[in-house]
Amino acid sequence: MEEKERSAEPDEESLNNKHGTACNRPKTLPMKLKEYTPEDSNKDDGGIFNLEEQFKDATSLDAKDEGIENGVYDSEDAGDYYEESEEEVIMEIVYAFADYTSNEDDGSENQLNFVKGDRLEIIAKDDPDWWWGKKNETYGYIASNHVKSNPPSAEDGVNSWQDEEYFGSYSQMRLHMEMLEDHPRTDTYRKAIVQNKKHIKGKVVLDVGCGSGILSFFCAKYGQAKRVYAVEASDFAHYTKKLVDHNGLSDQIIVIKGKIEEQQIPEQVDLIISEWMGTFLLFEWMIECVLYARDCWLRSSGVMWPSHAHILLVPSSANQQLEKLQFWNSVHGFDFTPLIPVAQQEFFSKPVYNHDVEPGSCLSRPSSILDIDMKTVSIFDLMEVSNPFSFIIQKSGTFHGFSSWFTVDFNGYPLTNGQVPVVLDTGPDFPSTHWKQDFFMMDEAVQLYKGDQIDGTISINRNYEWKRHLSVKLDFTVTSKTIGIKKYKKVFPIWR
Repeated sequence: MEEKERSAEPDEESLNNKHGTACNRPKTLPMKLKEYTPEDSNKDDGGIFNLEEQFKDATSLDAKDEGIENGVYDSEDAGDYYEESEEEVIMEIVYAFADYTSNEDDGSENQLNFVKGDRLEIIAKDDPDWWWGKKNETYGYIASNHVKSNPPSAEDGVNSWQDEEYFGSYSQMRLHMEMLEDHPRTDTYRKAIVQNKKHIKGKVVLDVGCGSGILSFFCAKYGQAKRVYAVEASDFAHYTKKLVDHNGLSDQIIVIKGKIEEQQIPEQVDLIISEWMGTFLLFEWMIECVLYARDCWLRSSGVMWPSHAHILLVPSSANQQLEKLQFWNSVHGFDFTPLIPVAQQEFFSKPVYNHDVEPGSCLSRPSSILDIDMKTVSIFDLMEVSNPFSFIIQKSGTFHGFSSWFTVDFNGYPLTNGQVPVVLDTGPDFPSTHWKQDFFMMDEAVQLYKGDQIDGTISINRNYEWKRHLSVKLDFTVTSKTIGIKKYKKVFPIWR
């Protein structure tokens, strides 16, 4: 992907009330895991450490008998349990970096209200989205993505973008070489420009995050644009200017060094072009600065490229990933199976990126779980997204998790003479790109058969503290002929 721009920080009002209805409160008390023994490795589980089996024999920690059965409690009584516990242990002290107010109308009366700077004491982290804790002597659930370990400071709004690290990485030749060598990616942009050159000829183009300037070069040479503003925030902009001059395009391409939000483009533009896509489409959130440019400088009749973006998801097998766990079964003649849960946590607590989906590993047809219209979407539409999904298993196989990839379209101009829309598809059935695919490995493998069903919800949440990062929560039910109905849930940070 070409160089990414920083975007405007969301205001505190936009952070408020974000989690009032989006997440369910935890339903179980803290549990003790039984010790993992070598005998567990002899189970016929394909070498996968089964976290659910660990929880079957777990016991609650000092749970009161009243209102608690088999480690499950009524959320209405949760406050009573924690408040009366004689052995209350404070796990961590955190601080709010944004205001949070619960909405009591939706049943969230156990959630704590707080404002930026409040000191909060965390008692339990049974649910990744909602931590149990207290403010002063008031107990309740705390929205975990509104707090951090250190008190907020005046530097928070700047450092949380990690600009120095981010833009510094895009100053390196290695990164630009990787992107330019990605022919499916780069050639798709060129194809879109060539196919629509009669619409681009004589027009004004804005290239956001131009990097080496290759898309600006295409617009100038193949699209015959009147003028191209090539905006680049990293120091690579100096090289881009040299390349423009060296290729004799300085009359058409104007290189501007700096963040797009800090620029004053002197005219409205007819086309905004950018390669803003990251891991799982949204990582790095360069999309925000592209939308900023749209709102500031795109004519009402103008075109956004890409025009649309889609994230696809499909249940899959991932046998090649299991080698990372099976390795520990026997290491130079010794049994290293106690390390399997450690390996599982390290390798699969986050998505596997640059994953190659093997032919035949998809157990169903992929489904789009997020569709973005770049002409109309607001950045606030993307801060917290929750969409349902449903899959009918088309072929029997072992379900290890979900494969994901994205597609982007280059629409906006009328098609003529049998033309078809230009699409960049990063899926496994198309030429491989530098993004490849992502894989979300669940903690338990399940044998599924044709006709079985997976129904659930995917939630995509931007990290309010580390603004280039996000998390993906998969909450679903498997309905199978063999195991009946079983529920699963897992949260994957990308990457913080």
